[in-house]
Amino acid sequence: MKRLPSHQQQRENAFGRSCVALRKKMGLTQRALGELLGISEQAIQHWERGVHAPSPEHLERLLALCLQHHAFAPLREYAEAQQLWRAAGKPADFDASWMRAQLTAPFAPSALVVLKREAAHSAEPLVKQEPPSTSSHLDWDDALDVHDFYGREAERLQLEQWVVQERCQVVSVLGMGGIGKSALAVTLMHQVAPAFQSVVFRSLRDAPPCQDLLADCLQVLSPQPLSALPGSLERRMDLLLECFQAQRYLLVLDNLESLLQARNPEGRFRAGYEDYAVLLRRVAESSHQSCLLLTSRESPAELGSLESRRASVRALRLAELEQEACEQLFEERDVVGTTHDQLRLVQLYVGNPLALKIVAEAITELFGGEIAPFLQQETVIFSTIRDLLAEQFARLSVLEQALLTWLAVVREPLGAAELQAMLVPPVAAVQVSEALEALHRRSLVERGKPGVGQATFTLQSVVLEYVTEVLVERVSEQVQHTGWEHLLSYALEQAGAKAYVRQAQERQIVAPVLVRLRAVYRQKEAVEEQLLGLLSQLRPWEQEAVGYGPTNLISLLRELRGHLRRLDLSRLAIRGAYLQGVEMQDATLSEATLRDAVFTEAFNAIWAVAISARGTFWAAGSSRGEVRVWREGGHTLHLAWQAHADTVERALAFSPDERLLATGSWDGTIKLWDLERGALLWTGWHTDVVKNLAFAPDGQILASCGEDATIRLWDAQSGTNVETIAAQGAVFSVAWSSDGTQLASGYFDGRIQIWELQATQPATCVQTLSGHTHWVLGLAFAPDGTQLASASWDRTVRLWDVESGRCLHTLEGHTERVHTVAWSPDGRTVASAGFDTTIWLWGAETGSSRAVLQGHSAPVYSLAFAPDSHRLLSGGEDSTLRVWDVARGQCVRLMQGHAFRLYDVAWSPDGTRLASAGSDRLVTVWEVAHGMPRVLRGHSLTVEGVGWSPDGKTLASGGWDNAIRLWDQATGTCVQVLQDDDHPDNTFHAVAWSPDGRLLASGSYLQGVQVWDMTARTQHWVGHTHPTVLRRVAWSPDGTRLASGGDDSSVSLWDASDGTLFQTLEGHRGTVASVVWSPDGARLASGGGSGSNGEVFLWDAHIGERLRTFADAPCSVLALDWSPCGNLLVGGDSNGRLRWWGVQSGDCVRMREAHQGAIQSIKISPDGRQLASCGDDGAVKVWDLESGELLRTLRRDRPYERLNITEVKGLTEAQKATLRALGAIEEVTLPL
Repeated sequence: MKRLPSHQQQRENAFGRSCVALRKKMGLTQRALGELLGISEQAIQHWERGVHAPSPEHLERLLALCLQHHAFAPLREYAEAQQLWRAAGKPADFDASWMRAQLTAPFAPSALVVLKREAAHSAEPLVKQEPPSTSSHLDWDDALDVHDFYGREAERLQLEQWVVQERCQVVSVLGMGGIGKSALAVTLMHQVAPAFQSVVFRSLRDAPPCQDLLADCLQVLSPQPLSALPGSLERRMDLLLECFQAQRYLLVLDNLESLLQARNPEGRFRAGYEDYAVLLRRVAESSHQSCLLLTSRESPAELGSLESRRASVRALRLAELEQEACEQLFEERDVVGTTHDQLRLVQLYVGNPLALKIVAEAITELFGGEIAPFLQQETVIFSTIRDLLAEQFARLSVLEQALLTWLAVVREPLGAAELQAMLVPPVAAVQVSEALEALHRRSLVERGKPGVGQATFTLQSVVLEYVTEVLVERVSEQVQHTGWEHLLSYALEQAGAKAYVRQAQERQIVAPVLVRLRAVYRQKEAVEEQLLGLLSQLRPWEQEAVGYGPTNLISLLRELRGHLRRLDLSRLAIRGAYLQGVEMQDATLSEATLRDAVFTEAFNAIWAVAISARGTFWAAGSSRGEVRVWREGGHTLHLAWQAHADTVERALAFSPDERLLATGSWDGTIKLWDLERGALLWTGWHTDVVKNLAFAPDGQILASCGEDATIRLWDAQSGTNVETIAAQGAVFSVAWSSDGTQLASGYFDGRIQIWELQATQPATCVQTLSGHTHWVLGLAFAPDGTQLASASWDRTVRLWDVESGRCLHTLEGHTERVHTVAWSPDGRTVASAGFDTTIWLWGAETGSSRAVLQGHSAPVYSLAFAPDSHRLLSGGEDSTLRVWDVARGQCVRLMQGHAFRLYDVAWSPDGTRLASAGSDRLVTVWEVAHGMPRVLRGHSLTVEGVGWSPDGKTLASGGWDNAIRLWDQATGTCVQVLQDDDHPDNTFHAVAWSPDGRLLASGSYLQGVQVWDMTARTQHWVGHTHPTVLRRVAWSPDGTRLASGGDDSSVSLWDASDGTLFQTLEGHRGTVASVVWSPDGARLASGGGSGSNGEVFLWDAHIGERLRTFADAPCSVLALDWSPCGNLLVGGDSNGRLRWWGVQSGDCVRMREAHQGAIQSIKISPDGRQLASCGDDGAVKVWDLESGELLRTLRRDRPYERLNITEVKGLTEAQKATLRALGAIEEVTLPL
């Protein structure tokens, strides 16, 4: 092997960094890679450290292996392979024709690549598709890349002895900052990985809470939904120890000192991090077969006392680096001197590798690389690494200091162009690049995680900590003394940062600044007064001059106060403020100029997401029928409009050319929109709920399906229904094959059918796939069309071979119904999600679980991969859109909506109070006279029904969390929870008390009518027809009968005493959303419908005859109630209108535009004089029943209620509309 040709190449070592990155992408240890390439583990180490370059033969072996493991980025394989070849110093040897042959060869993912140089001599491939020598699961992406590790062989062998041979349970690597603890731990981790079932590396430098760290680690060691993880910290520790006992794991926690108190010689944990002390004690004192490896500058007190008492707890304190290794370090940096001079230099800097790297570069720059003249300068020698960093920091240029500070803010690898965009004032790109290279030479920045060809920079932990402290200290001082430099030049937190980074910025920068300020000012009010004063001083400044100042003050105020209510932000230039999830009632942004601000969105529960073919547009559809479209990777809101009158459920699709967007809804309609203008092009109809739709690959045909048991094919240009495929039951999902010749459909009974489509012939079913036992809600073809993924409410995902119809893999792991599935464009990953709130990532080839993504707090309804396959978009019932980094398994962006749909409203028996419930999981009780609310918290999911007991003492609420809660109205406390113990995934959709208060009835999901004995608080009877969702239940006035209505288009009448079904009223064509008895109990009214077909029927309650159909119901009627005298029927529809009908004539006698969005519930007051309504807009409205006059509106404050945005600049019209929907106001000046 040849020595790399120059010290400069050794220092940069682009090939070594790339080699490390590619090896990690393939999930291989150094030993495993060496075995696959037929070389030694030491050779791999030399490649990665830059000691030697590979031969052309070995380089070709490496390229072939990378192609097999898909380690190169899709569509960039050739370019990245060529870059890797050049980085190895062999540009002339690159065989382009051989490389193209490898790329175009039709091999399957598991096929073998035969290398050019050996093909003529042997049929045996040089690279065999065998597993590496270890089956360890490696999760060490957080680990630094160790390119230049020096010496420490004795220490490494000692650690290996403790960790592997002696099987110690806790091993600590201790030493001063920069001494090489992390590098040693990472080197050891790579070498001992084969001895463990799984290896997990986590950095603690951003101080994650113990609860979060445990959840993160458990997802690797024991993948399961977040909802299945124990809630208590103690139980999570129990589960970790159970994993440690069952298998042999290595858990590496780097930078433990980040959690310890500063300047505390006893090694005590910081306030809020004491739980780590408990964790360390339990791991050290319990019996298990795993190992916890720690690095820290000091030993935690909990371990210090155990080291002498337990042989399984060991600590290695790193001393100075040995002289031979230091000499190697000097040689590689062109630093020369006598043996005596080198020894003196090492002694002066106590053998600290980081300090020696920094000093070596200074010697090279100032003294031509000679040690002797440097030693003669009487240079101030540091007493700690921090002193050296302070000295070096002071010597840096203003730009270099700025770049270090920004890297401390960002806290992860960043490229030169990204850093340049953050600088205030702007700096030329070439200056930024030169400054970064200078910092790298001085060992103050490191090359970040490389993808091939990427140049990113990051900070070593000790440098990061130092620069962060300098930033915190200077910002604190400038707030106190009205200084501006750091306040204006740097963002303390970034609105557009990845979610986990922004959280770290809050913990590590914003919060510590406030700690310092509160220590000075003593009182919180005094700190607030100082911050407000600085904001006022910035108001008259020019926009270009204020930089990040206003944003930083806003961040500090938000963290200090917990809200921004009544804050005056008028006439300020605000850059990158994070205002999402922040209450800003009665604040003002009038005449402010905003740039890159992040606000709460106005969407409700997200049931559909989509990303266009090239990623230009991202879209989401909500439970209110609203659709939103973003540009620029989801960062800029492009369009937002009320597309439908009801939920858009996974019926959202971009045309392949990105010009059109198709939407479908529970309102029964299909609509096609022009993306640029937002114009409606055409509308099509199903006769029932539309569940799913998809464009054919050529964009000419749009397929849709629904609960009307049809699959419909539409001409995308004209909207003509070109074919209707009749099905045997509701069709829940459709998906096209990549060549457009096949269409898959999923059904209510678990079947999947494959249809073959021809231009001149009707569609033909060519395959029926059987295996699921419940609804099939999600389908996705593999990009090559050979496989199909299906998601079902039977809690499984299946991968099918399309040609044979054989189930290749059944993917099990979800603990609840699986609602959606997506296949990544590169074909490697299948993602699934559902009611257990988690997203599972599966290896498409093996069917094995790769990761479980945690973050949603409610069911996840829809998924979409970005074209690069690296990002995944998800939407769910918790009103959030989340963007995930697929490789890291972390949420990088969160878009928070505001859940405000109200499903039910109910009057108290005395008519003085109203109760409402909705998608925000809350029950609200209003005093009608003065509108004061009381909020009852306890449900964990949407609450769809509320009802008062006849005596007014108890309020019942039914929710999607399988809970009926009973609330004491005197105290507002929950006194009991009723649950369906036999069906833990049940949801309750309605509640109603019997007239005597002895029974409580509820409608449920698939589990019939459930009636509870309220004296015994036990289930009295359950009434079943066939599985359906029962949305409303109503008692007859005498309490002898119970009516129910739901999604099966029928009304059922039950005997209240024993649950006998004595009558079924049929005739509705869509969902029955409301049932209500006449005051005399002789008649029954029912309302519902689908799409534009509203239905209101009047029935004879004794014989079941339909007496009348009410007119003027152009859309679904979701709510009904009778007037006390029985001569009027009032209804609320999905378009937000109230209608009064004369019962005798059936004519509509009055109509009011009442709500924005659907009306979900209406109730007439006990005295018959007022009507209450609620719906999708989150408002409860009270009307005069006789005149229809609006008397009052009851609404809990939305996030931006009364926020003044008059003449605000920098917001699009769509963004302003969102703010107005959440309560913001604009003052209009009328012309004179």
